[in-house]
Amino acid sequence: MALDNLVQKVREQVRERYEQSNQSGLWQELDKNLQAVLQETFAKMELVTREEFDRQSVLLSEARQKLHVLEAQLKQLETLVK
Repeated sequence: MALDNLVQKVREQVRERYEQSNQSGLWQELDKNLQAVLQETFAKMELVTREEFDRQSVLLSEARQKLHVLEAQLKQLETLVK
């Protein structure tokens, strides 16, 4: 969904530039292929949404906390064994 929004924003900006330069006739021709090309290009970039990035950041933070706890427990066990 975010990819569609990005494509739409790019299309709008290009259209505005064409209209400002009095090239609106060329815009109609360009617009026929612009959306498909943009979606294909962005799909190849393997972009993630902000929500997915934030979700993965939270999971990584939780994993780090668990790792620190396990490292502390391991050190305690190593001292008991010695």
